[in-house]
Amino acid sequence: MLPWKRLLRPIAALLLAISATVVPAATAAHATTAAATSSGWNDYDCKPSAAHPRPVVLVHGTLGNSVDNWLGLAPYLKHRGYCVFSLDYGQLPGVPFFHALGPIERSAEQLSAYVDRVLAATGATKADLVGHSQGGMMPRYYLKFLGGAAKVNALVGIAPNNHGTTLAGLTNLLPFFPGAEDLLTAATPALAQQVVGSDFMTKLNEGGDTVPGVRYTVIATRYDEVVTPHRTQYLSGANVRNILIQDLCPLDLSEHALLGLTDRIAFHEVANALDPARATATTCASVLS
Repeated sequence: MLPWKRLLRPIAALLLAISATVVPAATAAHATTAAATSSGWNDYDCKPSAAHPRPVVLVHGTLGNSVDNWLGLAPYLKHRGYCVFSLDYGQLPGVPFFHALGPIERSAEQLSAYVDRVLAATGATKADLVGHSQGGMMPRYYLKFLGGAAKVNALVGIAPNNHGTTLAGLTNLLPFFPGAEDLLTAATPALAQQVVGSDFMTKLNEGGDTVPGVRYTVIATRYDEVVTPHRTQYLSGANVRNILIQDLCPLDLSEHALLGLTDRIAFHEVANALDPARATATTCASVLS
């Protein structure tokens, strides 16, 4: 029989493989970054308009990065007149392209510094945050523990891991492999912290899901295979709107990754959340908007 320790790495690798559905494989990073900048995305000379007075900061998901995760949504929002920015966070030494794997508390510190940079560049007093997967949850730590609530008007989470995930029940197997959780924590801290019942999740949600002064929107899909069950994504509290995308368009089959990467029905709801005074009904036809 194989020693337990030889079984630990496959378990961690399997969890990584499932989480990898969050983003496509990274390609030519320099070329895509240049394209993003030249199109006006991450343009630090952008000044918010009267119609859209707050910059939008996009926060990628686990194994994502500041470009690949937003090749759909960033141009969508830029075309609608927003100043759009995105950051990389949670990098591990020697791991290019695939980020958001480091300790989530440190990632929140990186977000805090980035929001300060964007506010200083744009002259705005507050920003709006839009995040996918871990990127829809990690900002809550910034809002709750790092003073972010004073600098953020709204947080929009697309398939956010707000209360931990079972990865369709796979995490229930961890206790049967002694040391597996320790290995996962050491190798990829953010993955271990996102498991349901983790110390991080307990701390994040103690005392309530929300903080005063911030508007929250959650956009979920019933076909989510990464943050499971999908209803754990929902938040409770004041100024919260929880949306199941199939309630708006029953034909929408997007799962976890596509909801943030390409789903224009979800993008329409993001735009509504950023500008509720000008919101329009979201239907299956919104894919054409």
